[in-house]
Amino acid sequence: MGQEIRIGDAEREKALELLGVHLGDGRLTITEYGDRSAQVTTARTRGELLALFADLPAPKPQFEPRPAVPPMPPAFVPPSFPARPRFDRSYVPAVVLGCVALFFAFRSPAVFLLIPVVMLILHARGRRP
Repeated sequence: MGQEIRIGDAEREKALELLGVHLGDGRLTITEYGDRSAQVTTARTRGELLALFADLPAPKPQFEPRPAVPPMPPAFVPPSFPARPRFDRSYVPAVVLGCVALFFAFRSPAVFLLIPVVMLILHARGRRP
């Protein structure tokens, strides 16, 4: 398992060290050690490195288990919006009609300044739970 995973310099250095152990124990000749050392330096995968130790007893190169694939982040979920508007829009014509009625009653255009004031009050009231 994981024979196709690429190796790095640290794994190659460890393999050379282990070949030195086998040379020191008399399992390899100087020529075999030289040949295998050259192959270790060009090995690219775990399988290529382990093949050089196939006919040798322990110690053999040991590799860390294959790293787990991190879980995928959850899909983007757009924020939910309230189902109803912040305030009932039916208030708008009622407020305007009320201000028109007050204009005819008091004959003052200042009553139209009540429109934004009343709408702000209704808007603020509509935000409360």
